[in-house]
Amino acid sequence: MNHWLRTITIATFCAFSVGTMSHATAPEPSILNPSNLPIPRYVSLKYDEVNVRVGPGKRYPIRYVYHRAHLPVQVVEEFAHWRKIKDFEGSSGWVHKGAIDGHRTIMIMDKPQNLYSRPEVTGQPVMRAAATVIGGLKACLPDWCEVNIQNRDAWIRKADIWGVTREEVFQ
Repeated sequence: MNHWLRTITIATFCAFSVGTMSHATAPEPSILNPSNLPIPRYVSLKYDEVNVRVGPGKRYPIRYVYHRAHLPVQVVEEFAHWRKIKDFEGSSGWVHKGAIDGHRTIMIMDKPQNLYSRPEVTGQPVMRAAATVIGGLKACLPDWCEVNIQNRDAWIRKADIWGVTREEVFQ
């Protein structure tokens, strides 16, 4: 575990049709999915210090504290104002919804990676990023994503980052 990342302190949109209706209707928000957003989904941490609790509420003890703003995490469950998140190492816990942001980020995994001017390895390498570097997510093709690292746009293979699913494609 990376000491700068976290400190241990203690132990679809769902569409459906009703009858003969031809348009999709979003289900009503509930205490178990109050945001009415897809689960799971990727988000990022808003702050340099985010408490992660063992349960959904301030009455639950703090399991650990993240020390890295913009870290991509995955929301895997919701309860009222609380989101259960999972990080790239598989650790999970509950954070207040105010501690996360819908702004998508990615993290370079495993080892330093080349980033390219276009989405192909024959493209011109434009930078090299170390493992655990975080960048903004701009777009994704089936096998590549466009990211922004230190105000520079470049392409990287999806297999080399965390914070996006294999199936995601968007511009």
